Amino acid sequence: MTFSIRKALKTDMPQVLNLIKELAVFEKEPDAVEVTEAELIEQGFRDHPAFQCFVADVNNKIEGIALVYKRFSTWKGEVLHLEDLIVSQNMRGKGLGEALLNQVVIYGNQLGVKRISWEVLDWNEPAIKFYQNKGANVMRDWNVVQLDEQGIKNYLSKL
Repeated sequence: MTFSIRKALKTDMPQVLNLIKELAVFEKEPDAVEVTEAELIEQGFRDHPAFQCFVADVNNKIEGIALVYKRFSTWKGEVLHLEDLIVSQNMRGKGLGEALLNQVVIYGNQLGVKRISWEVLDWNEPAIKFYQNKGANVMRDWNVVQLDEQGIKNYLSKL
């Protein structure tokens, strides 16, 4: 099987969104995806894009994505955040995930970032092992903290 890793195009966004929805089902949150194809295009392809997306293209079908964006660490400086690395269920174990992660690391190095970071669910042991085998430090003593849209509204209502 042959595939290529490349930067996403606007025309890839329907397939990118399908993979995002597939990930939501895998992570047991099938109704959590709110982003739209139009938002992906608007945010990813403007003058100063909110994110960069790499795709794994297999015979003109997007079978994997890696979506990243720059952040700033008060300890390190500029860092790259890997929001999601997704490979379609039927294509796992064929090298797409490794190739996408390789591209993210190459891209981060080209940007000169001091760190690349991402989260992984604690029950996703295959992903954890994959990342550890690549030399990543899985920091199990940290918790992800979020305020969703309703949480923001609730917070502000108490000010």
